[in-house]
Amino acid sequence: MSVNRLFSSIIRRRMVEIDWVMKRPVESQRAVFSELFHGLQRTKYGQEHGLYKDVRSLGIRDFKAQIPIRTYDEIKPWISRSIEGESDVLWPGSVEWFAKTSGTTSDRSKLLPVTKDSLRTGHYKGGRDLLAMFCEQRPKAKLYSGKHLIIGGSAKLSSNSQGALMGDLSAIIIRNLPSWVEMRRTPSREITMLENWEDKIELMAESVIKEDVRILAGIPSWMLVVSNKVLEITGASSLDEVWPNLQLYMHGGVGFAPYKQEFNRLIKSPDINYMETYNASEGFFAIQDSLERDDMALLLDHGVFYEFLPISEINSKHPRTLDIRELEIGEEYGLVISTNAGLWRYLLGDVIRLTSRDPYRLQVAGRLSSYLNIVGEELMVDQVERAISLAAQKLEVSIKEFTGAPRLASDGHPIGHTWAIEFSKTSKNKICALDQFAEVFDFELKKVNSDYDAKRSSDLVLKMPEIQEIEAGVFEFWLKENNKLGGQHKIPRLSNSRLFIDEILRVIPNR
Repeated sequence: MSVNRLFSSIIRRRMVEIDWVMKRPVESQRAVFSELFHGLQRTKYGQEHGLYKDVRSLGIRDFKAQIPIRTYDEIKPWISRSIEGESDVLWPGSVEWFAKTSGTTSDRSKLLPVTKDSLRTGHYKGGRDLLAMFCEQRPKAKLYSGKHLIIGGSAKLSSNSQGALMGDLSAIIIRNLPSWVEMRRTPSREITMLENWEDKIELMAESVIKEDVRILAGIPSWMLVVSNKVLEITGASSLDEVWPNLQLYMHGGVGFAPYKQEFNRLIKSPDINYMETYNASEGFFAIQDSLERDDMALLLDHGVFYEFLPISEINSKHPRTLDIRELEIGEEYGLVISTNAGLWRYLLGDVIRLTSRDPYRLQVAGRLSSYLNIVGEELMVDQVERAISLAAQKLEVSIKEFTGAPRLASDGHPIGHTWAIEFSKTSKNKICALDQFAEVFDFELKKVNSDYDAKRSSDLVLKMPEIQEIEAGVFEFWLKENNKLGGQHKIPRLSNSRLFIDEILRVIPNR
């Protein structure tokens, strides 16, 4: 049996377990809850909340009553104790790794615990399940005969006096990859571990052009940078000229819709497939289980117990969360998670929309703190991404990056939205007028958001969107100047203040 056939056979066996879990969501989540509860009992966090080792069992309702919902700032003192080397704080044993991610209002960065259990049953198991779901739908695919181009964030891990290692989740994952993944990953670890992103992109592209790459994995914005560098070096017109066996691009981190047209330009092959993942420093939550859909299946046996916070409850003093059985299709919820990394009833900050109950599927609608709502229009990230993608398709242009913020009158009151957009240099229609783009974008926004449509009526509340074209490289320059250059860093999409967009607009004359 060939290596590829053996790999596919092993991977696809997992589908039996995946199907069982999808058909028994409540039982699966109860099993996860039970395992997490027994772990919580052995921690100082659990004991300080009255959950001692002699408590044989605990119902979910009682768990909610005894353990409060926590934000990062509220659970941070406990995480700090783990960072300083104290054991059994949030999860049994000592925690060696802490994933650094974007900060809160009080910190530039968050440090989130990553345990051996969360790596094994979350991140690695999720990656294996994605391949199983793909092979189930494309049984003739030969993924394992070639290499997998994986673009992560910064590879640097710093340590404190207690030996705790801190850095991007991707750096933690790469240093602990199972051997069956490591043997197929490209580029080499030496290149992956480089800190200078400009040098790394050049070396990465030069290194992988001679490989038989069959899988791409990484955030779309940074995958585009590497892909364009590959085309520049090789002189090829598309990636499938360089890698004729390319079959799968696994993406996540940001909405894919604004980038789809550019990837269609980069990859001409009809054999290419796109699969979205919902994988964060806090855990691996969902995978696009069907190549024919645009939503993702909730992962119910990956070390995460889910609660769902109705949007109406977010500012409540005693918010009421829902269990999986209580969810309604089409409704939006904030995610509250308990995990085997030691996050207990942690308010993740993401807003999800339920799209299916059999199996449970969702879409990421945005962030609780990332929306545009100055006059009651309540624009969410996924709505904007859909509208800007449709506008780009209609006008035959490609969008590389964008951000949106309030547009203010001279006296300071909001009169609309300003959008700073970097168009791709490869756009077909390079003579697209900004006012023309604004009209089409405005039309698509009205279609996806009735509140926006109402506020735009006769220009009474909101005026036509203002489009500011950003020259190539400005967003990337801002990331570099703010030490955010790297595969896991993302441009903020929406904000209710002009702080970020004004920074971007100031970058242009100062470059």
